[in-house]
Amino acid sequence: MECPVLDAWQTTSAALLTASAGIYAGGVARLWRNAGRGRGLRPLNLALFAAGLVAAGLALVSPFPALSQALFSAHMGQHELLMLVAAPLLVMGKPWLAAAWALPARSRAGILAVTQRPLVRGPFRAVTAPATVLVLHALALWIWHVPQLFERALENQNLHAFQHFCFFGTAALFWWTLVQGRYGRAGYGAGVLFVFLTSMHSGILGALMTLGRAVWYPAYDAPARAAGVDPLRDQQLAGLIMWIPAGIIFMVVGLALCAAWLGESERRGRLSAMEE
Repeated sequence: MECPVLDAWQTTSAALLTASAGIYAGGVARLWRNAGRGRGLRPLNLALFAAGLVAAGLALVSPFPALSQALFSAHMGQHELLMLVAAPLLVMGKPWLAAAWALPARSRAGILAVTQRPLVRGPFRAVTAPATVLVLHALALWIWHVPQLFERALENQNLHAFQHFCFFGTAALFWWTLVQGRYGRAGYGAGVLFVFLTSMHSGILGALMTLGRAVWYPAYDAPARAAGVDPLRDQQLAGLIMWIPAGIIFMVVGLALCAAWLGESERRGRLSAMEE
């Protein structure tokens, strides 16, 4: 059955993704014309950004949105695609650099000057501080899964869009802090702790859903039954999606950061030995 509101939401999402691709491509073209091919943004960054757009498209402009209206497990898959696949891929594509180069030179210089002002840099550094990002992402994840609030989002597409923005936005900050933030090579150990804590609290939420004996979101009861799916089993599957696949992704990232941390420690040890 067609849903005009859902169709409008998907149309808007498709327009935003298309515009993002156009701005990114325009910025890369101008950057490479001025600095040379591969400077500033490498082909790998382009590939990662494109993959991130595809993942976001799967979450927002595909059968997922319609299916997520009937099954909570599909809704969970949609959220995990946004937070654990689209967000890190887009961040590793460095879209802020491409967007800056998509602007006219005068506007680009003006915006860069504004970002260097203390009134802008101070709040930005506060928001992107590791502890702040950790708390913001955790709050978004747990608060939006409070049954009353989650069901309100199901009833109101504007609130639902804001929910997606909170999930994606805090996840993008999370991955940006890991990949581009203040950790640097000397802070890989802090990154390992960051990933571990996020994996732990999201895994606990997934486990609570999986092991629960009551349906958290009654709004999914009738649609799931109409689709021939037991609502409680649907919820348990959703919990497993948050618990297991998400946990594996965090584990892989944590191991990569740990390996980088050990490699950096070894490099520093060699440099110290050479100085002596």
